[in-house]
Amino acid sequence: MVSDAWISTSMPYLQAAPGGQGDTWGAEAAARGRRGTQRIVHAGEVPASAVVARLLGVDQGDVVVVRRRIMYLDDQPCELTDSYYPARVAAGTALAGTAKIRGGAVRLLAELGHVGRRVQEDVTARMTDEQERDLLRIAEDAPVLCLERVVLDGSERPIQADLITMPADRQRLRYELRMG
Repeated sequence: MVSDAWISTSMPYLQAAPGGQGDTWGAEAAARGRRGTQRIVHAGEVPASAVVARLLGVDQGDVVVVRRRIMYLDDQPCELTDSYYPARVAAGTALAGTAKIRGGAVRLLAELGHVGRRVQEDVTARMTDEQERDLLRIAEDAPVLCLERVVLDGSERPIQADLITMPADRQRLRYELRMG
């Protein structure tokens, strides 16, 4: 039921959290009287898939850094989030590890000299595979929303790509754009 869906905007996740706090997801959920947590299920270097290569502007098979997370809202899995970084940006940094990053990934990227200036997002819908159904605890016939996001720096070089999978019946994406 969409009216009960979590309404999400991307902007809080694209800017460093105020006051050096790194858990934007937890803060957003708490502001709405909910509990937002996450579990990092994998972090490290992997070969770039075709999709990740396209988003990051690298060759398929090139080494990239990934942080794979399951996001929870009130202890219910609500999203699978895989964040990818070019090796030139993230190799040997905390982004390649499973520990929480003090101040968050956006703050760390900025400290490393990589500040996002432009974002592109594409949203599609599809049916799930067995692993996604198990991780998200959803029925076989439940569709998901898939968000592909790439963050570009001031030189239009990709510094981060996110592949996010969310149960369609529990999520509403909101986009607000300034005109003029």
